[in-house]
Amino acid sequence: MAQHTPHTRPSFAERDAETSELFERLASSRTAEESEQVVEQIVLLYLDLCTTMAGRYDGRGVEHDDLVQVARLALVKAIRRYEPGHAPSFAAYAVPTISGELKRWFRDRGWVVRPPRRLQELRADLQAVRAELEQALGATPTDADLAEAVGATVDEVREAASAATGFRPLSLDCSPADDDRPGLSTFLAADDDRMEGADDRVCLTEALTELDDDERELLLMRYVEGMTQREIGEARGVSQMQVSRTLRRITVQLHDHLAEQPAATEEMNTAS
Repeated sequence: MAQHTPHTRPSFAERDAETSELFERLASSRTAEESEQVVEQIVLLYLDLCTTMAGRYDGRGVEHDDLVQVARLALVKAIRRYEPGHAPSFAAYAVPTISGELKRWFRDRGWVVRPPRRLQELRADLQAVRAELEQALGATPTDADLAEAVGATVDEVREAASAATGFRPLSLDCSPADDDRPGLSTFLAADDDRMEGADDRVCLTEALTELDDDERELLLMRYVEGMTQREIGEARGVSQMQVSRTLRRITVQLHDHLAEQPAATEEMNTAS
């Protein structure tokens, strides 16, 4: 069997012949150790193929070394599954296997924020036709050109372009210019009055559970529906004075309950 140094590369015919011989040895291997040695020799023959195929995906937001690793693992998988005689050559079988694994890796793990599958596939189609259109048109293709080429709408093309940021989204802590300027989160933050009152609403809800239905209805009529004490009295068949006294008693009860909550929380924290 021919020996190749890192500085020499066999021709395609030589590599195919050597590969066939190695697969014959693999089929006749009697021990796991012997099989692993043969597999390693086949892998060494096709490392350059892995590097070349991984290079096709450079510049898409994933480190080159990670792509090469995925391609090499796919090569080993192809060696394990290959059956001599079922393809023109091992290389013809390995190439689609490696390509499929690279695409699957991008689809499943290459995204920090994963968009829907349709956008992932559309993005891949757009990348495939963009270079062809640039050469044919002699200029950068417009969104309309790309949409027509892949059978999509202009809005879908723009949506796919926006989804591409999912590979490497900006950190909220990143600075727009230098370290002395505030991070991106400063420009995205906004006051939320409903959020600021969330704790109060939770505490008030708990306090309201201690009231009976009649008392809660009275609060609803006065503070939600905006009825006057006289209107409430007329609706309930009682005097305005009775309504006023009842409301005062309920509000004092709620105030006392809410005032106890911070003290109880502080006591629990101290005990822990």
